[in-house]
Amino acid sequence: MKEISDIDQRLDRVESRFAMHDLVSDYCHGFDKRDWERFRAIWWPDAIWDIGSPFGSFEGSDGIAHVTKDILWDAWLGSSHFTTNLVISFEGDDRATGLCDVDCIGTTSDGQAQTVSATYFDRFERRDGIWKIAHRKVKMHHFNPLPGVTLSPPA
Repeated sequence: MKEISDIDQRLDRVESRFAMHDLVSDYCHGFDKRDWERFRAIWWPDAIWDIGSPFGSFEGSDGIAHVTKDILWDAWLGSSHFTTNLVISFEGDDRATGLCDVDCIGTTSDGQAQTVSATYFDRFERRDGIWKIAHRKVKMHHFNPLPGVTLSPPA
């Protein structure tokens, strides 16, 4: 029979995995639906979001708010992010890394349909019992226009 502490640790890992999956999903929903509170809630106040070229790296709540509200949301009329292949590796009870792929389709503010493919490298931390993203590095694979394509809601 297993020790109760082993069962507790295994249950904690399962619950932690679900929490981290929710963070990855809330990133997509928060960004795409322009739900600032949902998006803000996934990051630690001292988090780093390293988007890479051409955008840069942004630190802390103010930096992430600035790039989201003043740059990215202004640059996109609409977007849909789809994350997949999330792999979580624990580095202790309160730290983990995540690796997932993302495809995004949307329309930039100039009306151009775009497709983006990238990989997210996350560092998750649990503080006071709550998991959030402490660092997200984005590696872009492509960011390309879709010539002749108009993305519009069904009539």
